[in-house]
Amino acid sequence: MSSEESVRLAAGDVELTVSPQNGCRVASLSIGGTEVLRQGDRYGCFPMVPWCGRVRNGLFHNGDVAHQLPLNSPPHAIHGTGRDTAWRTARTAKSEASFTYDLAEPWPYTGRVTQTFELAEDSLTLAMGIETYDTSFPAQAGWHPWFRRNLGSGEDARVEFSAAWQEQRGEDHLPTGQRIEPRPGPWDDCFGMPDGVSVTLTWPEQLELTVASRAEWVVIYDEQAEAVCVEPQSGPPNGLNTHPQLVTPIEPLEIATTWSWRRL
Repeated sequence: MSSEESVRLAAGDVELTVSPQNGCRVASLSIGGTEVLRQGDRYGCFPMVPWCGRVRNGLFHNGDVAHQLPLNSPPHAIHGTGRDTAWRTARTAKSEASFTYDLAEPWPYTGRVTQTFELAEDSLTLAMGIETYDTSFPAQAGWHPWFRRNLGSGEDARVEFSAAWQEQRGEDHLPTGQRIEPRPGPWDDCFGMPDGVSVTLTWPEQLELTVASRAEWVVIYDEQAEAVCVEPQSGPPNGLNTHPQLVTPIEPLEIATTWSWRRL
């Protein structure tokens, strides 16, 4: 990807690269010369918007109106449309940037999504908002970072968190509606943290990084050898149907997450 297609932020020896043309994803986060995100056009850290995770059979309702989404992960629709969309660069500075895109087909409602990045020497804050001046609709937002399991030397990352519950996962990979005691990994599972998301990744003798958010939901996915995903989001998978949060002309949907780190 050429430099014209990327936006680079810096704070001390920390560098962040955002690719607005590729779903406004974080393509790279380098801390002291060490890349912490899995590389590749599908990876980095992408926004999940206007829904997170899977929507059962791609079908959701807004009141009594049914909508069918494309089945991009048959038999379900997954991870929204924002990651497949070119975003507009609204503002850039040395360590801050913001981007927007307007909701469009196949999403059936109008609205605007804004994503902002604020980089510091010891943290990255991402924020996202969905607003509309038209018909209200259910939506979700969150992030899907692919953290490298191994930073190239030393031990693999360790994952630590304390959840109030785990969403029981059915054979279709969607929550059954039952909450169970959190179980040991490997995971492709959603956890409830009513006091806010807090998950720490530790690469022994290298780096400790904590993903925090005021959101109550996080999906943790570590079934691939290359990466560990810690995904704070505004609702659980299939939440358009089970936990609808309405975006209205007077109430946008807003979510933020901060990754903070220290070197070991």
